[in-house]
Amino acid sequence: MSAEAAKLWCDDCDRSVGVETLEDGCCPVCGSPISTRERQALPWKFRLMLGATVIYLGWRLYQLIVWLSH
Repeated sequence: MSAEAAKLWCDDCDRSVGVETLEDGCCPVCGSPISTRERQALPWKFRLMLGATVIYLGWRLYQLIVWLSH
């Protein structure tokens, strides 16, 4: 099992908790019970939108630099 798969999510703390740090099935920080579900990854559409936004803003920054240099 990889290190990424060995992490669970504490809803009260809003943080990931490693399986090896659990104390009787409770979060070591706040003491609340840990849910068995793992935190879900970001949807691929959201990641695609972020990538497209970064590319677009990079292009606009390039255009601004070229425009200011003239």
